[in-house]
Amino acid sequence: MSLYTLKPRFQALLRPLVNGLVKLGITANQVTIFACVISVVLGLAATWQPGRPLWFLLIPVWMFLRMALNAIDGMLAREFGQKSPLGAYLNELCDVVSDAALYLPFAFVAPFSPLSVALVIFLASLSEYAGVLGLMVGASRRYDGPSGKSDRAFLFGALALWVGLGLPRPGWLYWLMPGLALLLLLTTIQRVRQGLAEIR
Repeated sequence: MSLYTLKPRFQALLRPLVNGLVKLGITANQVTIFACVISVVLGLAATWQPGRPLWFLLIPVWMFLRMALNAIDGMLAREFGQKSPLGAYLNELCDVVSDAALYLPFAFVAPFSPLSVALVIFLASLSEYAGVLGLMVGASRRYDGPSGKSDRAFLFGALALWVGLGLPRPGWLYWLMPGLALLLLLTTIQRVRQGLAEIR
């Protein structure tokens, strides 16, 4: 089960906006690059000044907007003839870079540790790589959970809000990152298994 299953409903809400962007001449690749640039700038700002709550309060807002932009660039590509090899590369690479940038600030927030956050960033990238490899073996691009992009966006958005509001961070929160790392490992295995099952 993953929040990704709600994507069709989300896209339906965004369709009028997508139609408006087409009329303005906005392309899918432009939306993809814009989302990545803002994610990197925000992630680096929060990392550089981890004591400033404003950056962390902006993260959940941006996580939601980024999910909308990710849906929008896909709709522009599929429904308005903007699919391209470059777009496919940008879509996958920008997502991985954006995730890494937005997770990085938590490496410098107690009680999380730099090592555990680095492990989450690595395994998040690995799980997305496993999803893309489905295409290489003749299956579809796999989005299986339990820890897909939308699920992680929800979790890190909630964490950023918690940090930004200055709420108490008990010691047991330390185990949240190792727990997420385990879910990401299971996600990677699930994507490989489902990809193989699809081509049998």
